[in-house]
Amino acid sequence: MRTQEDRLDYLIKAFINGSAEYADIQIPQDTEGKQRLLRSLMNIRMPFPMADDVLEVQDEYLKERAIEKGVVSLEDISLIRDHLSLWQGDITRLKVDAIVNAANSQMLGCFIPMHTCIDNCIHTYAGIQLRAECDRQMKQKRIRYGEDYEQPTAVPMLTDGYNLPTKKVIHVVGPIVSKELTADLEDQLSMCYSNTLDLCVQCNLKTVAFCCISTGVFHFPNKRAAEIAVKTVQEWLGNHPDRIDRVIFNVFKDEDRRIYEQLF
Repeated sequence: MRTQEDRLDYLIKAFINGSAEYADIQIPQDTEGKQRLLRSLMNIRMPFPMADDVLEVQDEYLKERAIEKGVVSLEDISLIRDHLSLWQGDITRLKVDAIVNAANSQMLGCFIPMHTCIDNCIHTYAGIQLRAECDRQMKQKRIRYGEDYEQPTAVPMLTDGYNLPTKKVIHVVGPIVSKELTADLEDQLSMCYSNTLDLCVQCNLKTVAFCCISTGVFHFPNKRAAEIAVKTVQEWLGNHPDRIDRVIFNVFKDEDRRIYEQLF
C-alpha cells in the first residue's frame, strides 16, 4: 500500500517527466517543499492527456490531502437565517453540492505557481482533470462562437469537482474594476450571483458556497461587493422559495468576515 510520501515522490517524478523544461529541477528533501513543488508543477501544466496510472495516484493523493485538511460538511456550518450561512476558511474543504470559483475569461485556472487566488487553489486540489474539462468545454464553445471566444462576465460554467469534497464547481467571471466603480459593474456582479443560482436550480444543486467574487485582483471594493452579494442572494431566495436549501458566503480574510457579519 502506497503512503502519502510514496505518492508525493511518484507524482513529482511523473509531472517532471512530462515537462522537459523542468527535467533538471532540484527536488526538495522535506515534505512541505515537495508539496509546494508538486502544486507548482500542477499549476503550470497545460491541459494535455496524462497516463491513467498517474491519474490514479494523483486521485489517491488528493483525496487523502482533503482528509488531512479536514472536510467541512453542511452540518458543521451554522445557519444564520433564511437559508443563509457565513463560513470562514478554505473553500476547497467544503462538502456541498457546488462551490463557486472566481475564474478568468480563459476558464483554464491560474497558471502562476503557488498563487494564492481561489482559482489556483480549486484547480490544485481538484486535480488536473478539472483544467482538462474546462479546456474541453471552451474548445466546444470556440467551435460554436469562434476561435477568439472568451467566457463572458457573469455567465457561469459547470464542471465536476473531481477530488474536491464538493460535487460540482461553478466557474464564473466577475467584473474587473480597472478605474472607478460604475453601476454597470455593480449590475454585472449581481448577475454573477443570480445567474449562478439559476444554474443551481437547473442542475438540481441544493447547496452552494460563494466565494467573494471580483474582490482581490479584480479590484472590486470588498464592502460594496459583499452588499451586492447579500442583497442579490436574499432577493433571489425570496423570489424562488424552497429552490435552494443553503447558500454559504465563504470568506477567507478576517476583513471580509467582519463585513459580512455587519450585513447579517
